[in-house]
Amino acid sequence: MQNFETLLKGSAAAHGHLCSGQVVGVRMGMLGCRLIGLNEPRGQEQCKQIIVYVEMDRCTSDAIAHVTGVKLGRRSLKFMDYGIMAATFVNLETGKAYRILSTEEARDLVHVYAPEISEKSMQQLEAYLRMPDSVLFRVQQVQVPMSEFDLPGPTRSKVSCSQCGQVVRDHREVQVKGMALCKPCARGAYFENPQEVTWPDMNWRPELGAELRVFSCESDAEKTAHNELCFTAPNASKKETPSC
Repeated sequence: MQNFETLLKGSAAAHGHLCSGQVVGVRMGMLGCRLIGLNEPRGQEQCKQIIVYVEMDRCTSDAIAHVTGVKLGRRSLKFMDYGIMAATFVNLETGKAYRILSTEEARDLVHVYAPEISEKSMQQLEAYLRMPDSVLFRVQQVQVPMSEFDLPGPTRSKVSCSQCGQVVRDHREVQVKGMALCKPCARGAYFENPQEVTWPDMNWRPELGAELRVFSCESDAEKTAHNELCFTAPNASKKETPSC
């Protein structure tokens, strides 16, 4: 794993700014990986062994994702909307899981660790850089029940909603009076009054240059040929395949 300073710089650049949440997130990500025994979570092998549950949609979550390499689209990043500054790190190979929480006591102690700084946000950032993990975090060893439908890999089920016809993947349908419904139809959605519309330039499509080509490759997860888009150098003689 890269050192803390390198990870923090990279995380802040990807996130858009440096803040105390970035410091907490990078440190939380590094600690979580140490606890579950992964030292290269973004590497080709270990990226398939980690799942992280984040409990807040704040700066800290972006930092955790940067350190660990977890992604929503790869199903290794799970968002639990609890509003809690915490994350759970799971090693899929060993089953070990640890939930790390940022302590409120740490916020109360920023003046102790950075007394020479008067500006609040800068004082907090500097203090979080100086605090030991034992002050900044609490750690819980936990169990995280997971079904096959929660795991990374190919889609394991597809069901059409009996009401709207939309395909629902990975067993996220809801059974209501013997009918399979998508969650928006069964429970309501975050949006209201959906209406199909047209839009300008409906027939636009990308113009593919010489450096973009489609090829077939074999995924370790699916063990089947599938099409992938790949950017290659102009004189490349060998295709580049995704690491995970």
